[in-house]
Amino acid sequence: MGIDLPTLSVVIGSAAIDSINPCAIGVLILMVSVVLGGKGSVRKLLLLGGLYIGSIFLTYLIAGLGLIYFLASVPLYVAEYLSLIVGSFVILAGLLEIKDFYWYGKGFSLQIPPYFAEKIHQYSKNVTIPGVIFLGAFIAGVELPCTGAPYLAIITLLSLNFDAYAFLLLVLYNIIFVLPLIIILVLVATGMKVSKIKNWKEGNKGYMRFAIGLMLVALGWLLILIANGTINFG
Repeated sequence: MGIDLPTLSVVIGSAAIDSINPCAIGVLILMVSVVLGGKGSVRKLLLLGGLYIGSIFLTYLIAGLGLIYFLASVPLYVAEYLSLIVGSFVILAGLLEIKDFYWYGKGFSLQIPPYFAEKIHQYSKNVTIPGVIFLGAFIAGVELPCTGAPYLAIITLLSLNFDAYAFLLLVLYNIIFVLPLIIILVLVATGMKVSKIKNWKEGNKGYMRFAIGLMLVALGWLLILIANGTINFG
C-alpha cells in the first residue's frame, strides 16, 4: 500500500503535540529524582526509566488496538455518528485546554483527579522493577480518559480503514508519544540536572496546554469533516 501522506502527517503532528504530556513527564522527573536521591547508578536509572517508558508505550498501544477493534466492529452508519460525537468531544477538550492557558484553575479542566494524582505520587517512589512497570501502566490508564483526546481522535481516524499500514501508524504514534520521555531520561543520564528539566516543564506547562488545545480543535474539525464526507483521505 502506498504511503498516505495526509494521514501520516496528521498522525505525526498529533503525536508530537500529544507527547508534551505534563503528567507522564512530571512522574518521570519525580522517579528520576528518587533514584538519584538514593544514590542509584546511571545503569539503574536507565533500566528503571526504560521500563517505565516501555510500560506506558505498551499500555497505550494495547488500549489503542482495543478501541480500534471496537470501532471497526460497529456498523458503518453507527461509526459515522461516533466520528461526529468523537470530533465534537475532541473540539470541546481543545477549548478546555485553551481556556486553561488563560484561566487555569477556573471552571472544569481536563486533569487527573486528586485521588489518582496522590496515588501516582505514592507509586512513583517505589523504584523497583515491578514498581515502575506498574507505575507506567497506571499512568497510561489514568491519564488516557483525561488527556487522551488526541489519541482518541487518531484512533477514530485509523479505525475507518484499519490495515497493516494503519497499525504501523498506530505504533509510530506511540513511539513519538514517548520520545520526549526517552530524551529526558538520556539527558539526565548524561549529566543534566533534574531541577533544570523540572523548571523547564513548569515554565512551559501553559504553552503545552495551549498547543494541545489548538491541535485538538483542528483534529476535531477534521474528524467531523471526514465523517460527513467533506474530506476523504482514502
